[in-house]
Amino acid sequence: MLTRRSLAGALALVLLAVPAAAQDWKAAYPELTLAVIPAENASGTTDRYAPMTAYLSKALGVPVKLRIANDYAAVIESQRAGNAQLAFYGPASFARAVMTGVKIEPIVNQKHDTGASGYYSVIYVRADSPYKTIEDLKGKNLALVDPNSTSGNQAPRFFLHKAGHPVDAHFGKTVYAGSHENAVLALVQGTVDAAANLYNTDTDTMVTRMAAKGMLKKPDGTPLTQADFRVVFKSDFLPEGPFAMLASLPDDLKAKIRDALVAMPTADKAAFDRLSDGKDQGFTAVTLKDYQPIIEMLKFNDDQRRKS
Repeated sequence: MLTRRSLAGALALVLLAVPAAAQDWKAAYPELTLAVIPAENASGTTDRYAPMTAYLSKALGVPVKLRIANDYAAVIESQRAGNAQLAFYGPASFARAVMTGVKIEPIVNQKHDTGASGYYSVIYVRADSPYKTIEDLKGKNLALVDPNSTSGNQAPRFFLHKAGHPVDAHFGKTVYAGSHENAVLALVQGTVDAAANLYNTDTDTMVTRMAAKGMLKKPDGTPLTQADFRVVFKSDFLPEGPFAMLASLPDDLKAKIRDALVAMPTADKAAFDRLSDGKDQGFTAVTLKDYQPIIEMLKFNDDQRRKS
C-alpha cells in the first residue's frame, strides 16, 4: 500500500520524466539538415532558404543546416540515407522518392497569390522567334531541367504525349540543363529553341524571378522581361512540391516540425516571404494522397520509356 510520502515521490518522478522524455529526440538529433532541390544557382538558393533555416533553428531548438543538392536525385538519396531529416522537393522528385522506397511524409506546400497550392509546366520560346505553337517546334532543340524535375521534364513528357507530341519524337534534340535557371539561360543564349520551365502565376515565374535579379539580358545589355518570352505549351495544373520529413523521426519531433512550418507564414513573415519573393500567401497542409496523380504520371512516363 502506497504511503502519502511514497505517492508524492512517485508523482515527482513522473513529473520529472515528462520533460526529459519530450527532449529525448535532441540527444539523437542535436542538428537537423534541410536538403533543397537546385531550382536556382547555389547562391540564389542560399539567399532564399537561409532565413527559413534560421527560423526553424529557433523554433525547434536545435541548429538546422541547409544542404543545396547538386541535382534532384541527391535530395532523394540524402533522405534515403537519413542524412537529411527535412527536404524540399518538386512533386515529381517527391513521387520518385516514394516510389523507390524512401520513407518520408509530406508536410506542407506553398500557396501562391492566386490562392492555389500548385503551378504549371510550360514550354517557352523567345518572343522574337518564329515559333508560335508547339507544332512549330517539330525537329527543334528543347532544354529540359533534370530527369526528376516535374515542370522541367516529367510533366512536359506526360502532357505533350497526351497532346500527340511525344518529346523524344517531336524534338530534334533534348538536353538537361541542370536547373530551371540554366534552361532559361540556354534559351536566351540561343543554344536551344525552346525550354521547359515552371510557371506559378502570371507574375511569378522563373523568368520574372531571374529578371528581378538582373540575370536576363540581350547581347547589348538591355534587360529582358517576361514579355520577351512566349509560352507555346502549358500543362494541366500540378500540385506544388512539398516540404517533407523522414517518417522515422520521433513523433514529438515530427509534431514540432509540422507546427513550426504551419506557423511560419505569420511567426516569421520575412523568412516566409523570402521563399517566393513575397508572392505566396501561406502554407497548405498536404498528405501523400495529394501526390498520387504525380505518382501515376511518373508510372506512365516510365512505361513509355521502357517501350521506346
